[in-house]
Amino acid sequence: MPSSPLIRAKPRSPLLPTLMLGVGLALVPGAQASSALRGPPHHRTVVPASAAPCVHLSARLPHMGRALCDAAELAPTTGRSSQGRTLYARDVVAPQARLRVLVVGAIHGDEMSSASVALHWIQHALKEPADAHWRFIPVLNPDGLLARPAKRVNARGVDLNRNFPTPNWASDAKVYWEQRTRKDPRRWPGPSPLSEPETRFLHEEMARFQPHLIVSIHAPYGVLDFDGPGAPPPKLGRLYLDQVGIFPGSLGNYGGVHRGMPVVTIELPNAFRAPLESEMRQMWQDLQGWMAERLRP
Repeated sequence: MPSSPLIRAKPRSPLLPTLMLGVGLALVPGAQASSALRGPPHHRTVVPASAAPCVHLSARLPHMGRALCDAAELAPTTGRSSQGRTLYARDVVAPQARLRVLVVGAIHGDEMSSASVALHWIQHALKEPADAHWRFIPVLNPDGLLARPAKRVNARGVDLNRNFPTPNWASDAKVYWEQRTRKDPRRWPGPSPLSEPETRFLHEEMARFQPHLIVSIHAPYGVLDFDGPGAPPPKLGRLYLDQVGIFPGSLGNYGGVHRGMPVVTIELPNAFRAPLESEMRQMWQDLQGWMAERLRP
């Protein structure tokens, strides 16, 4: 494979093992609650450090009530963040599941709407599982999400979506970061591939779960991207396919291109405002329709 790290770069945003399906977080022991800031109401709420995961999520995420989060029945995994927060997940399994689908949100902590959509989708999966075993990890980067202000990177300053072990990572990731991003600290790929506990956890989970499809939820570009074998979905809800390129160390590049696991990347139009419930439902239904037509076990 050529060492060129990129097809086409995205524009920068102006805004800037045992599981059961859905991700949450537990706080670092002894951590102190931060003071409130300006911003949307869900950013200003101060939560005690000892509060349960859904207390933090419902206070921090847009369009996320406590009852909906509690209904997700998030279960702790063995995964931990850089600051020691527990990663949570939820499985939803259809009676005759033939496909395994891994859904991941909040790889970037400041893309809060991605976690909201993943948590809402757990309820849709319970009602319409579509012959699939769904595994949700709505918050892969709890340290970034709970930081004030929220951060794209994890607690060690690493962009988790540039930390996966794509071929030629050592050269390509460094060149891309230095030359294409001009050493943007929000896009630092880390000192080595899988240097971060969050990416190691997801990497191990991919090996354990062996998904037929990975759905990675991001924001705020308002498009649909796809990497890997097979025909991509033309649209999900109001998001239309616009394949924006591959990046060294990205989940799409690693999972879709090099591991042969199709990766649908959803780029929501707003990082801090979740889509309407009707839009989330339409995205879910479009995803199910595409899976039924295109995915084979």
